[in-house]
Amino acid sequence: MNLKRFGLVTLIASLGTTVFGASIDHIQNYTAEYNANMAQQAAISPTTSPYFNPAGIMRLENGTYFTAGGQLAFGKETMKYRTKNNSGGKYSADLAAPIPNFAVIRKQDDRAFFWTFGGIAGGGKLEYKDGVAGIKVLEDALKGSSLPGIPFTLTGAKDNGSSATGENMYAQTTIGTAWNINNKLSMSVAGRVVYGWRNLEANLNADVIVDDSVKKLLQLPTNNIPVHAYMDSERTAWGFGGQVGLNYAYDDTWNFAMRYDTKIKMEFEADAKSSKAKVLGKETPLGFEMFFPQYADGAKYRRDLPAILAVGASQKVTDKWTMFYGANYYFNESAKLDKDVKYHNIVTGKTETGIDYDNGWEISVGTEYWLNNKWDLLAGVNYANTGAPKDSYMDVEYALNSILVGMGVKYRPNEDTEWVISTSHYFYEATDGNFAEKYAGKANAQRYDKNISSIGFSYTKKF
Repeated sequence: MNLKRFGLVTLIASLGTTVFGASIDHIQNYTAEYNANMAQQAAISPTTSPYFNPAGIMRLENGTYFTAGGQLAFGKETMKYRTKNNSGGKYSADLAAPIPNFAVIRKQDDRAFFWTFGGIAGGGKLEYKDGVAGIKVLEDALKGSSLPGIPFTLTGAKDNGSSATGENMYAQTTIGTAWNINNKLSMSVAGRVVYGWRNLEANLNADVIVDDSVKKLLQLPTNNIPVHAYMDSERTAWGFGGQVGLNYAYDDTWNFAMRYDTKIKMEFEADAKSSKAKVLGKETPLGFEMFFPQYADGAKYRRDLPAILAVGASQKVTDKWTMFYGANYYFNESAKLDKDVKYHNIVTGKTETGIDYDNGWEISVGTEYWLNNKWDLLAGVNYANTGAPKDSYMDVEYALNSILVGMGVKYRPNEDTEWVISTSHYFYEATDGNFAEKYAGKANAQRYDKNISSIGFSYTKKF
């Protein structure tokens, strides 16, 4: 095996992770109220309607509404690498990701205008100070390998404190209008601007190991030959999209809604600094950009935000109790998610193209109950199937399926003011990757897991 196929391929493909787990990059935690009740697709609320059901704004009273809020996700992302003798390691990164949101509504009779700002995709910043599980693949895959131009084989490899830090975030602003078609049906249209950045800073600090005969032949002081590589890359992109919504107030009990967010084409361009690896004082072609061309300086690759179809209903069971039902469908297959990127397999030496994702979906059920005219209890549950195959799981980018459970309270001290406080927790489906298959049996099982919670608050004022 040539040094060009060295295990950097196992380091990082995109360190930032989608914090709120619903799709590959998309999030749905636009507001704090979603944190407590995820079935917001048909909700009529000045706090959430501009984000989830903009056509439903027409069911609000006339006036100007301002909302400001934020959420903080916290927890750990964890990888485990299990070798054949049941050794290996556990690698974790702490997560603390704040996401703000702002919205303004102006509704007057049969017309309304709205504006929102906040997160739309990505997550936060992760720092793996003790390296990542993929480095362990080196210790398996390099046994019996040879270096270019040097007639000897390796007896193994060892990590000496590699590290990686990544960030993956997208911000959006949306401006739109809504109007009544009749006394039951309303419609909305909007335009959206998105700015995204996907950053990677990684250091490889490892040794390749030779036997005593090679050590003597090359007159080396030890059996270990150090190998270093470095990259600091920032990928950025602008994108533009549209949105259309419908709301149908069937009667005093049932309300139905639909929202379609178009695909947002985003071509990321990288601005990077990096260094190639040196072996025995000689620079090699080995570098992060060889295995991750999307992070190479000047590289341009598409990573779109897929279109979303959201549908939902609300049911007023009693004057105090309302149930909510919702579903989202993510059109991942029609979006380019780094599909054109070509990777090097460290064992087979073959060039492999980017991953094809399946479409994703999620379903939600929520409820709210007014204890009196000031206090409201919220609760909800959501199941998300991301559509990400296990082939896409890499050191710290792995979109796992999840169950989300949340609760919260809403407080209205008067007719014109509303506060929401919420909390939620994600139960992820821990999953093995495919290192064993991908690397022809030379690598072993890698298990991916997450443990993430979130708290949120919002304030809404009617003028």
